[in-house]
Amino acid sequence: MLVDVGGGAYLRFAQSGARLSDLWLLAVSHLHPDHISGLPALLWLSEQTRQEPLPAAGPSGNDVMPAFPTFLSRLFDQNNGAFQILSGTMGAGERGVPLDVSVVDVESAEALTVLDRPEMTVTALGIPHGNIPALAYRVQAGDASIVFSTDQNGTSPAFLEFARDADVLIMHLAIAAGATSPLHASPAVVGRVARDAGVGRLILSHIGPFDIEAAVAEVNTYFTGPLTVGADLQCTTVP
Repeated sequence: MLVDVGGGAYLRFAQSGARLSDLWLLAVSHLHPDHISGLPALLWLSEQTRQEPLPAAGPSGNDVMPAFPTFLSRLFDQNNGAFQILSGTMGAGERGVPLDVSVVDVESAEALTVLDRPEMTVTALGIPHGNIPALAYRVQAGDASIVFSTDQNGTSPAFLEFARDADVLIMHLAIAAGATSPLHASPAVVGRVARDAGVGRLILSHIGPFDIEAAVAEVNTYFTGPLTVGADLQCTTVP
């Protein structure tokens, strides 16, 4: 499973030793450029390494952001897309592995299933990122549970239940200690969410250009369990 395709994802995906042919799901959290701008690079020449369609899930839209299928059409439509040469992703050309697209309604009060296989189940839930449609994903693989929270302000009680008792919670640490934002959870809120959800380990990701030690200290004011500061190509063993 690949969650988001921001700038550099194509390079890091290859460096990690991952293969497009092994992916069961491409899970897109939202359509800000730092989460999706690497998609054309990932799909370039993808038809050479994968034949079967690639399941891809993304959010519904609003008056600020298009729905995921509309976004893809604007990129890859064979007549009007920015990357018409990759119209195969839409089933209309030879270049690009076909995408099997599903849309998750970010307004749904219930988590929706986007992948259901014997080995792994993935559900998605809308979370508050200002007025930007955004999704969190929960992965259940055997006895292991991992929750990927994208950018969010941490105000959703439903997300606490969605992340409840996860072995690993990956949350973004996008703003500095003492800062507030309608888009992003402060370090204190990140810590409270992890604590209140009762997660086994917290991984901090999407880290902004600020004093990381002060931000982590603020997180630790509320969450005292195992904590990892995320880094490129880092691997974490899930119990």
